[in-house]
Amino acid sequence: MKRKSSAPNRSSKRRRRERALLERVHLHAAGIDIGSASHWVAVPEDRDSSPVREFRSFTHDLHALADWLLSCGIETVAMESTGVYWIPLYEILEARGIEVLLVNARHVKGVPGRKTDILDCQWLQQLHTFGLLRGSFRPEARIAALRTLVRHRDQLVASAASTIQRMQKSLVLMNLQIHNVISDVTGVTGLAILRDIAAGQTDPALLARHRHPRCKASEEEIAASLTGHYREEHLFVLRQSLALYDFLQETTRGCDLQIEADLHALEATCTTPERPLPEPRRTRKRSSNEPDFELRSPLFRLCGGVDLSALPGIAPYGALKLISEIGLDMRRWATEKHFVAWLTLAPRNKISGGKLLSSRTQPSANRAAKILRMAAMSLGRSDHALGAFYRRLGARVGKAKAITATARKLAILLYRMLRNGMTYHEVTGHDYDLMQRSRILRGLRRRAASLGLELVDTNTGAVM
Repeated sequence: MKRKSSAPNRSSKRRRRERALLERVHLHAAGIDIGSASHWVAVPEDRDSSPVREFRSFTHDLHALADWLLSCGIETVAMESTGVYWIPLYEILEARGIEVLLVNARHVKGVPGRKTDILDCQWLQQLHTFGLLRGSFRPEARIAALRTLVRHRDQLVASAASTIQRMQKSLVLMNLQIHNVISDVTGVTGLAILRDIAAGQTDPALLARHRHPRCKASEEEIAASLTGHYREEHLFVLRQSLALYDFLQETTRGCDLQIEADLHALEATCTTPERPLPEPRRTRKRSSNEPDFELRSPLFRLCGGVDLSALPGIAPYGALKLISEIGLDMRRWATEKHFVAWLTLAPRNKISGGKLLSSRTQPSANRAAKILRMAAMSLGRSDHALGAFYRRLGARVGKAKAITATARKLAILLYRMLRNGMTYHEVTGHDYDLMQRSRILRGLRRRAASLGLELVDTNTGAVM
């Protein structure tokens, strides 16, 4: 019996000795284990007679949790990002002035140690006390609100695209080949025809009269494509899909109004830039999926006099989505390398014994990185230096790696523009090719000189 009782004492003494070897960085730290129905909270043992408590996830319980932390003198809290259940508590604690460290569960698992005889909240509290945890990025409250609206708008656009696919399927099932003669079934001509079909009109000649003058196909071709088998079940699906599409378009317009109001509210808190908004360098047609209000002016003021839409492949709406994801304060990342690593656009080198085992980028669902990758992909045929870089690297290592490398360059330019107020000066692909040729020649000259040789131009005979 004595041996059984002495073993826990020896283990507890060993744990106390191990803790004493580490320096306590955060003396007023707490740990919270997030759950859907309740949260477990742990504070230092000397702050309360019951240092571990459970609070339900109701709003008044969350306020009671914050009151208890403040009464215990807690200044910083660590919690895992479990689903979306952490967001209400995060906002309440942030409003109370408590620093909240949002921890990735994968990083917590990577910290060596045992927690078999303690709760998750106690383990988080201990790790945070010794400064072994790093917080995830979350923009300030105003940018986070804008991010919620922009993400919601993207979901509405995706839902509208799904309804368009259902309408096209109904048309194909009735053998109405309108998509072969009209490029966009939701354009002026396409929507007019779809609304007439939903209203009960099935005469191809009458439907073809909705042809817009700019449509390439003739009325005869449109009438031939609209000759099919009009079945009632497919017409029913078409009517409901068209009604759902109209509802989503109206909802998207309402979301655009809210985004515009939030942008103007954010713009009112910023100082007026010293330099005026430059003229757009590239004339482009606005996409039907973009907001129909002016974006460059408020974004220019928000970014402190920097025009992010001047970057190749970045449209004003793309700049808005980037700002909503990364915020405006680039001081959250110490250097541009930290920023690129957070975007998971930097190689993740695995080295063992001085040998490079792998340099693949880390898999991630970072939305800002996705936007930059899409922008890099669009530069494949452009006359920009980044487009020339993408084509040169794609021919050597493949398109996938070239997209990542080009997105990384875009991320560095974005960081420098927001952090240092740098103005982007466009370089053409021809100038980039000339600079690349001069770099190659310098390397060849050095290599020839090391071998005691000289480079000679075969056309002129001059020494290069």
